[in-house]
Amino acid sequence: MDAIVDISNKPKVRRESIATGLLILNKKSIDMIRKGEIKKGNVQEASTIAAIQAIKETSRIIPHCHNIPIEASNVNWKIEENGLRCTVSVISNWNTGVEMEALCGVSNGLLCALDMLKSIEKDSDGQYPNTLITDIRIVKKIKEQPYD
Repeated sequence: MDAIVDISNKPKVRRESIATGLLILNKKSIDMIRKGEIKKGNVQEASTIAAIQAIKETSRIIPHCHNIPIEASNVNWKIEENGLRCTVSVISNWNTGVEMEALCGVSNGLLCALDMLKSIEKDSDGQYPNTLITDIRIVKKIKEQPYD
């Protein structure tokens, strides 16, 4: 079994992946995010940093991933009716895709947001019955054709 698959014969081409995910929250959390009233600070700003860190560290988090030079990334947040959506795009000119980097960015961004909102999301028993990280998926993958 290969520890890391050999990609040395694959051409370096522009690759982009877009991933998204949703953190389902209670109405109070959503309202407090909108009003900028979260005790730990701006949820989207802090969680964007967490997403960027995860994008850059993907090969350290997932053992079989290649260390890929990240040339661009974008982290977008949207407050939805039932929660907070994170969408991440990642671009590289490399021999392999950046899907895992985009997924790691989304996952870590949502985890950071949840960490910042835990105290608001807890019920009277200290549990999180309605809080859910869901719908994490690859929205789009682009692989340009190699130039000859």
